[in-house]
Amino acid sequence: MLLREPTSLRRRRQVHDLGELMAIYECNYIRLRQLIPDMDAVAAGGVSVAAGALDLHLTVSERNRYTTTLTLTYLFEDEQGSFPAPDIQIRIYHDARLAEVVSCGRRRGVRSAAYDCWRRDYTLDAKWRINRFLQKWLGYCLRQGHRFRPAGTDTLSPAGRWPDLLAALSETAKPKGT
Repeated sequence: MLLREPTSLRRRRQVHDLGELMAIYECNYIRLRQLIPDMDAVAAGGVSVAAGALDLHLTVSERNRYTTTLTLTYLFEDEQGSFPAPDIQIRIYHDARLAEVVSCGRRRGVRSAAYDCWRRDYTLDAKWRINRFLQKWLGYCLRQGHRFRPAGTDTLSPAGRWPDLLAALSETAKPKGT
C-alpha cells in the first residue's frame, strides 16, 4: 500500500504574474502619494512623527524629471548603536504612476544574511514578495498617522485649510469702523 501525502499538507507554490506585480506597483505609488502628499516640497527628506508609533525616516537620494528615488526606514537602537530597518529604497515613476522597491538594506546581526538574500533574486516572485511587503508596510504607516509635510505646514489637504480661509475672509469682510 502506497501512502500519499494529503494535498492539503503539501505547500503549494503560488505563481504570480506581471499583471499582479504591476497592480502592487500602482498601489505602492498611491500609498506613497498619501504618505508624501507634496513630494516636490520635501527637499532632502524628513522624519514623520506619529503618536504611539516609531519615527519614520525619509531620505530623497535622487530626483529627476520622471523619477524619484527615496529611502524609507525606522531607526532602531542596540548595543552597537543605531541601525536602519527595513531600510527600503524605492523608485517612483511619476509619469507611469508606479513605485517599486529597488533594494532593501542590510540588517546587522544574526539575521542579516536572511534579510538581505532577496537582493540577488530578481525573479518575478521575489519582486512580488518584497513589493507586497512594501504595500503592507505603507498601509500600516498610513494607519498609524504618518505623513511627510513641508516644513511649517500643519496640513496639506484643502479641507484642513477651510477654517483658516473662512477666518481670513471674515476679517476682510468686516466694516472698518467696528
